[in-house]
Amino acid sequence: MAQEDIFKKLVAHCKEYGYVFQSSEIYDGLGAVYDYGQNGVELKNNIKKYWWDSMVLLHENVVGIDSAIFMHPTIWKASGHVDAFNDPLIDNKDSKKRYRADVLIEEQLAKYEEKMDKEVAKAQKRFGDAFDEKQFRETNPRVLANQEKWNALHQRFSDALNASDLAELKKIIEDEEIVCPISGSRNWTDVRQFNLMFSTEMGSTADGALKIYLRPETAQGIFVNYLNVQKTGRMKIPFGIAQIGKAFRNEIVARQFIFRMREFEQMEMQFFVKPGTELEWFDLWRETRIKWHRALGFGDDNYRFHVHEKLAHYANAAVDVEYKFPFGFKEVEGIHSRTDFDLSQHQKYSGKKIQYFDPELGESYVPYVVETSIGVDRMFLQVVSASYCEEEVESNGKVDTRVVMKLPPVLAPVKLAVMPLVKKDGLPEKAREIIDDLKFDFNCQYDEKDSIGKRYRRQDAIGTPFCVTVDHQTLEDQTVTIRYRDTMEQDRVAISELKNIIADQVSFKKLFAKLK
Repeated sequence: MAQEDIFKKLVAHCKEYGYVFQSSEIYDGLGAVYDYGQNGVELKNNIKKYWWDSMVLLHENVVGIDSAIFMHPTIWKASGHVDAFNDPLIDNKDSKKRYRADVLIEEQLAKYEEKMDKEVAKAQKRFGDAFDEKQFRETNPRVLANQEKWNALHQRFSDALNASDLAELKKIIEDEEIVCPISGSRNWTDVRQFNLMFSTEMGSTADGALKIYLRPETAQGIFVNYLNVQKTGRMKIPFGIAQIGKAFRNEIVARQFIFRMREFEQMEMQFFVKPGTELEWFDLWRETRIKWHRALGFGDDNYRFHVHEKLAHYANAAVDVEYKFPFGFKEVEGIHSRTDFDLSQHQKYSGKKIQYFDPELGESYVPYVVETSIGVDRMFLQVVSASYCEEEVESNGKVDTRVVMKLPPVLAPVKLAVMPLVKKDGLPEKAREIIDDLKFDFNCQYDEKDSIGKRYRRQDAIGTPFCVTVDHQTLEDQTVTIRYRDTMEQDRVAISELKNIIADQVSFKKLFAKLK
């Protein structure tokens, strides 16, 4: 099945099983804005807990804050967002649709990569275990031809971005014969810049209203609170400040479901270090963060680093962690060495001294910053993309297809479902008794509708790792059948053992042990 079709199925599945809904759907929806359903919000909260605890609990020198969405407008002048927070946009004159020029070119690069990967896949299938991928990529004429095209385009693209050459971006689109996905034409406008910030007004009268912005990132809330946290927490460099919060960007090209939205949530940590040591800390946090992703068990080969061709105005090093989504490798997290740009700018614009007195050196300085920034929504999409699975299983002599969300048990919205075999003979009451005992430790669900097989399938589709069936034997010997989602194997266990069996599999401790 084509990856595009799989992604469409995934989007439909997210709605059908209470993960993600189109916002304002009864009013025909609002573009690139989504709501999280009853299962989605549980998964999202579990992702946030995994990140928060791995930052704040596992690092003695990292603390958290929660800053306001509304901030003084001068903050965004100081940070550069008022003048420089732009995307290069291009319109197709026939379809009247607007696109990001850089995204169109990145998709063209991805097409060359896809052509090379297809050649490799065909050869791998033909030669089997004897296949040498490295040698094939270095010698096959078709792969080499596409690699040459990729290299040439990549160099032009990189040069144009670094020079902010909008005319060259348009020329690249024309030379590569990139067409509009809607109209199929190459009738493009010039490329121009568009500021992404949402603005509003604060104040009781029109004359006295203050123009403010919905924050486009959460990082600035950390920077302007640097002194408050450092002094009240008696923090010594190096130390970090973590935050989870909403951000808002007026994305013109918002697509691929929840991958790029106008209202989204970030998990960011700013780590303050002594100038001159920032690149060492940058390398350390880069390795720490990729380990955090890989600990979930989605396959190490599905992650890669992408070093930025064009550095932001504040950075001296930047790398993205990319995950292989159904639509290709895309960024899920950025690690940036932001130098002292942000704190120096706020010191300049506020007129307040924002420095750290280093008792070991006996001098004051503006700290440098290493940032880790991950989108909650992209991480959510990564988790559900990696977990969605369609399997053929044999049932009563027939081959059936089951849809299962193989979520890491620790992240699963519902940890266990308790099911009475029949709705009589005291079995529902016993099932409720088990839930009452376990609901303070795990998110449980009671399910008595339909046959036991249909109930199993329903819980598989939700991603519930454990199903407990209460039958007549339960009333005799206080045992139940526990079914494991991924293997579909079943064990007979004592009710008294359930808590330990489930706790062992859904504990964050097992994940954190992989991060050491």
